Amino acid sequence: MYHPKLAGLVNEWLPEATIEQLQEALENGKITSKELVLMYLHRIGQHDKKGIALNSILEINPDAVFIAKALDLERKRKGARGPLHGIPVLVKDNIDTGDHMHTSAGSAALAEHNAAEDSFVAKQLRDAGAIILGKTNMTEWANFMTKNMPSGYSSRGGQVLNPYGPGQFDVGGSSSGSGAAIAANFAAAAIGTETSGSILSPASLNSLVGIKPTVGLISRRGIIPITYSQDTAGPMARTVTDAAIVLSALTATDDKDSATLSNPNPGLSYSSFLLKEGLHGMRIGIARDPFFTYLSDEEALVMEEAIACLKENGAVVVENVNIPFAKEKWDYHTLFYEFKPSLNAYLSKTGSHIQVKSLKDLIAFNNKDSGKMLKYDQTVLIDSENLSGTLSEEEYLVSRERDLYRTQEGGIDASMDGYELDAILTPNNFGASLPAKAGYPSITVPGGYTKTGKPVGVTFTARAFEESTLIQIGYAYEQATLHRKAPVLQKKEVKA
Repeated sequence: MYHPKLAGLVNEWLPEATIEQLQEALENGKITSKELVLMYLHRIGQHDKKGIALNSILEINPDAVFIAKALDLERKRKGARGPLHGIPVLVKDNIDTGDHMHTSAGSAALAEHNAAEDSFVAKQLRDAGAIILGKTNMTEWANFMTKNMPSGYSSRGGQVLNPYGPGQFDVGGSSSGSGAAIAANFAAAAIGTETSGSILSPASLNSLVGIKPTVGLISRRGIIPITYSQDTAGPMARTVTDAAIVLSALTATDDKDSATLSNPNPGLSYSSFLLKEGLHGMRIGIARDPFFTYLSDEEALVMEEAIACLKENGAVVVENVNIPFAKEKWDYHTLFYEFKPSLNAYLSKTGSHIQVKSLKDLIAFNNKDSGKMLKYDQTVLIDSENLSGTLSEEEYLVSRERDLYRTQEGGIDASMDGYELDAILTPNNFGASLPAKAGYPSITVPGGYTKTGKPVGVTFTARAFEESTLIQIGYAYEQATLHRKAPVLQKKEVKA
């Protein structure tokens, strides 16, 4: 690095620095936000497209340095707005930013699309003083394009790699770039989105903390959708504390998103639930069947160690919790039926220079350049286009009602009430579909690694708007174990 002051800091101090440590350094004058931006850009330049070549970043905000300088000046004149003042963060490429950056959901079809205004999420970040450093690569159309798309692939950005085992370990989807980038410390935190496992999966596989909030805790406005019934943005960070700080900045009532009007505690600060003794007295149910059956022997051992840790730190562990309907064969009619009207509504508002104005247009665009656009086909897009888009079909209506009952009152709630639980434990993202359909919150925390270095996540799920409970449990477990270790960003030599 050319800057002599930053050269030593960028590799020695920056890699695992938390938001609190960054904020302390900014307050004490050790660094400025401008310098912090430059250090992160240096790391991205060294490791994202060269070296280990994670391919996690789609584009950088050209105004990032100027925004940082303005926030440095504001800090001197007025003081910091809060814990995110002057902190660089990344956002997934399906989240609108009303600036020079594009929003494409990873598709080359929207490579030139600039949103007219910030999403609610982006506005909340800016109001908190965060610097939106860039957009992360993702599984194209949030992995709702075809049945054979690998996690982390997009026609616009190519394949994202897992920093813990590039080409060896799955990077997880669809918030793949957000997961890989934060694991590699290309920013302090990132925003991902989840419909069913798309935060929990890359967080687990990249040894991160990921929070999939209750649908309605964070406004969905300005995010390229799959289904309004299940979509939500959420933070991805290296610590529970950092994730709680970001989550606190994102939650607010949005009169233009009716789901947020059901939040009983808008604007709640989640940092107050970061309690080291937070596991004491917590009743945590272990949902083994069917979720633990998906684990390898080594992954299963990591989970058993996690369960033992909960007991050692004062939690009441309830074994073999049965979640009604958990082993049912679930359909995904809600996603298929809601995708067409949701996407059409978003695309209809794009600029006049964007040719793709509907799902039908998107399918045609892809067909015109199938070599580039259809490396893995578009069967899911076609299946959704063949539906009416009116949400009036009996199949959809029956499926939606069944999903809600079997995951809410008849499923998660029934299990939580019956066993008197505060949370349910599942491995990685294997239990993600139930809270996804219910619209309920989950948090995943690093649980350890296999002998080959593959990360394993421990995931906790609770009732609607009980993120505070999950953060308390997740933080206490994290502090008792401190499992996370940074990946080694070194390109492996291939022997001839």
